[in-house]
Amino acid sequence: METRKNKRMIHGLIIIIVLIAIYFLNRIFLFKDYTPQQIKEYVYSFEVLAPIIYIILFTFVPLTLFPDSILAIAGGMCFGLLKGSIYTMIGALCGGTLSFCISRFLGKCFMKKLANKDLGDLSKSIEVKGFWIVLLLRLIPLFPYDVISYSAGLSNVKYKDFLWATFFGIIPGVLVFTNIGDKATNIASEEFYFSIGLLVFLLIASVILKKKFPLKKIEKTI
Repeated sequence: METRKNKRMIHGLIIIIVLIAIYFLNRIFLFKDYTPQQIKEYVYSFEVLAPIIYIILFTFVPLTLFPDSILAIAGGMCFGLLKGSIYTMIGALCGGTLSFCISRFLGKCFMKKLANKDLGDLSKSIEVKGFWIVLLLRLIPLFPYDVISYSAGLSNVKYKDFLWATFFGIIPGVLVFTNIGDKATNIASEEFYFSIGLLVFLLIASVILKKKFPLKKIEKTI
């Protein structure tokens, strides 16, 4: 009885902490028209700690409605293509892990209220296909990154499979968006237009993947 009571107390405490974090993070990000340039200036203000601050921002962005792509572009502007991609990958993996763990610990009822939608079909699809469905969804940036992470947490997919599928699946998108940020310092250059071309290619490839694979139930969920 005592153990069960302690578990309930811990569960309740974590819910309170998550709700407080969501409140304050959304006070910072929600309805704020931050541009990649503004984020760059903010991150740069921390000087040697800039990479750590950037990774922390990316880690907690799943608790907000702020778009990951804007942060990724800012990462390219801050650190260049190579370092920006590395820091973005680390932040995205940490953010995905945070969403996964929150969802797995808090359960379906709480997540349905938090996400304001039923993630059942998506979590079932992930549970059946595991690694491959997460990989496919990550390769299609048209699907919301955080919804996939939350749904994976609700399923019985192994964290290891989720993490590796996320790692390999987000590489194309991370490279494309950080490359745009890296080349945005000179928007008249051929390199910048080439980076935009890569983005268009990624979006077209995403549309083709969506049509090629039977994802209708998942699309309705998202």
